[in-house]
Amino acid sequence: MKFRVNRDVLADAVAWSARALPSRPAIPVLSGLLLEAGDDIVLSAFDYEVSARVSAEADVAEPGRALVPGRVLAEITRSLPAQPVEIVTSGAEAVLTCGSIEFGLPTMPVEDFPALPATPARLGAIGGGVFATAVGQVAPATSRDEALPMLTGVRIDIAGETVTMAATDRYRIAAREFDWRPERPDATAAAVVPARALVEVAKSLRGGEVSIGLGDGVAGFESVDRSTTVRLLDEQFIDYRSRLTEDWPIRADVRVAPFIEAIRRVGLVAERNTAIRLSFDHGQVFIQAGGGEIGRGAESMDVELSGDPIQIAFQSHFLLDGLSGVETEFARIHMQSSSRPALITEVPGDADPAFRYLTMSLRAV
Repeated sequence: MKFRVNRDVLADAVAWSARALPSRPAIPVLSGLLLEAGDDIVLSAFDYEVSARVSAEADVAEPGRALVPGRVLAEITRSLPAQPVEIVTSGAEAVLTCGSIEFGLPTMPVEDFPALPATPARLGAIGGGVFATAVGQVAPATSRDEALPMLTGVRIDIAGETVTMAATDRYRIAAREFDWRPERPDATAAAVVPARALVEVAKSLRGGEVSIGLGDGVAGFESVDRSTTVRLLDEQFIDYRSRLTEDWPIRADVRVAPFIEAIRRVGLVAERNTAIRLSFDHGQVFIQAGGGEIGRGAESMDVELSGDPIQIAFQSHFLLDGLSGVETEFARIHMQSSSRPALITEVPGDADPAFRYLTMSLRAV
């Protein structure tokens, strides 16, 4: 194998594919990046759960394949000067040269590297920015408890031109709906994708259009010359929609950015796992926290309230995660009573809100 490639092109391809390298590989070859030179070059990584594959333009003098230590290659390519890079296999080494710099990397047996899963057939496509935003809105509500795998994933429901993503950790539910371009107008599918992997995919593919495929126990995501697959979790999931469509007799509209700032300020004196207390009245919300050894804090701000005044309390980071997912200037907080969960949505006028976030309330102390 022998090829020459632009330094920035190589560094970008290596850095992207190296995202899929496991921190503790089950077998040594999984720590490697597979380099394949043909018409161009293709770099692949796989850990049995997530695969990454990227192609890049290169001048290929001799086609071939080599498996080299992935993280070492990523460190090397990141540090190279802006000069063309040549990689040649010689015996048990892959020799990388860039100007006067030379590195010899040991190669591993290519035949031991597992075959990557086939990318599922494309179901539709969505802009990378919308995709990344939707994942960022729902992923904070996933659980970190591996004992309940279903709760560590993001549910994706596809129904024609509409996609809904949802996540829950039993204490809150986040859901985001968006339109996309399906391959077939009657397309339907459902899957639960591990949240940690989905967040990485969304970050890395946010620059262009993302196509999505589901099938054979994997989800596939492609954008331009990059593709990744993620092994799916069990499809079983809660009926989240019914819990987001209850009747809410009390409604408060509040400006998002100042509200978040006020909660963070007041929360500086809140001890861990204590409540942020909100007292909603017509025209004003009073925000309180603390009262223990650290101290106490309070702040008020304008609010538009529909319904009876109410006092309600929340876990501060649960509340902030929900408010941070709101993209409109105002957030709407729907409430029933101080002991029932509350629903946070955007305020889009007459349209149904695309983002919904249900969080449990706490007993204020």
